[in-house]
Amino acid sequence: MSLQDLTADMLTRIRNAARNRAKSVKCINNKLNRGIAEVLVTEGYVNSIDVIDDARQGVLVVNLKYGPRGEQVINTIDRVSKPGCRVYQGCEALPRPLQGLGIAIVSTNRGVLSDRRCREERVGGEVVAVVT
Repeated sequence: MSLQDLTADMLTRIRNAARNRAKSVKCINNKLNRGIAEVLVTEGYVNSIDVIDDARQGVLVVNLKYGPRGEQVINTIDRVSKPGCRVYQGCEALPRPLQGLGIAIVSTNRGVLSDRRCREERVGGEVVAVVT
């Protein structure tokens, strides 16, 4: 089975693992997926990430986070920009999910950043995903 959209595959694996209350999930490691996982760690949606080296590009292990009573921290995680229809926004036009309670993950020329960080640095880019 060949995967065409590795980022959508990673987001779907995280969504399904959070729904099933899994402790961690394994994803394919590439530069964009690693950047998205690092944004999720800095924004507090997941506990940590580990990169396991194998003979190819490696495996990204995302350790999921839950609330004190076991409730999900990631309620929804949606892909915005798809391979067939890319979505680019300037820093003023970036989405504010749930009026700032969620985050938008943006791929910029300075790396993968959250929408808050993009507004601080006054930079726009491709809106990859929205997490609430």
